[in-house]
Amino acid sequence: MKRRYLAGAAILAAVAAGYLYNAGWRVAPPENGELRLIAHRGVHQTFHRDELASDTCTAERIDPPRHGLLENTIPSMQAAFASGADIVELDVHPTTDGQFAVMHDWSVDCRTEGTGETRAHTMAQLRALDIGHGYTADGGRTYPFRGTRIGGMPELREVLSAMPAGKFLINFKSREAREGDMLADLVSANPQWRPAVWGAYGGDEPTFRAAARIDGLNVWSRRGLIDCVVQYMALGWTGWVPDPCRDTKVMIPINIAPWLWGWPNLLQARLAEAGSQIILLGPYGAGDPGTAGIDDLGALARIPEGFDGYVWTNRIEVIGPALKGLEPPQIPDAPG
Repeated sequence: MKRRYLAGAAILAAVAAGYLYNAGWRVAPPENGELRLIAHRGVHQTFHRDELASDTCTAERIDPPRHGLLENTIPSMQAAFASGADIVELDVHPTTDGQFAVMHDWSVDCRTEGTGETRAHTMAQLRALDIGHGYTADGGRTYPFRGTRIGGMPELREVLSAMPAGKFLINFKSREAREGDMLADLVSANPQWRPAVWGAYGGDEPTFRAAARIDGLNVWSRRGLIDCVVQYMALGWTGWVPDPCRDTKVMIPINIAPWLWGWPNLLQARLAEAGSQIILLGPYGAGDPGTAGIDDLGALARIPEGFDGYVWTNRIEVIGPALKGLEPPQIPDAPG
């Protein structure tokens, strides 16, 4: 009986020691912590995420419009920066004439009146489309943006020219390494835009090709993020930071973060020592392949004091002013 008590006491002591060793409060928040905001697609129309699949046409399920801006357009990005964004995420596809169209979808069928893969068009053909054609909040009874956004799809050079002081995160939608070369060639030919090209992610092949040619580019991979979180959850109690978590940005959903050893302060300190920072996402949901963000004041309140990293949001026009004490920018009203 005495041996059982001793064994039980030893186990409890080990658990207590492990808890104390990994207690997030054991380390003070960074003295000069800086929270930075990444605006996903600029100021855009939000949509419900129920039963969302990778090929879902999100333009057909938007919420009733609160404003008159559409994703991945120059006005939406300008409004995002005016709302307090430090970085704007945008999506690119190569065109048949060697340019980068700024567009999320693999095909133009969802948002425009056109058909076919986005990358199967010239930039001139894409400019001729109405990017507001397919948006509806009531199952197709009305299309509030139809006919109002002809010529609204920009080319990446236009974006960088319009906002040279901004910083952008480029999302490659394919696994074609040539896209990384295209971005590197663009930066090489226009060195004044290098500070604006903050990072890249998406397909591993173009992402890491771009990183090999653009010094200091912030990049990460989906596989690397999964490996980082899984390995750290398994062995991070020892204080070990696995290789996939080193020298990178680590995207962590806000509902997963409390399960990681040392959250928040100790985890931040361990990653910082390994050359990494956190990008905090919205809650991870089963079956949702999209990127949820910190999109309301309730989620914003869950961010720990002194957080020194990046926050991903789909509602920069709400989160930015609330976080940074800014006056909300003038944003066009919703049509109608």
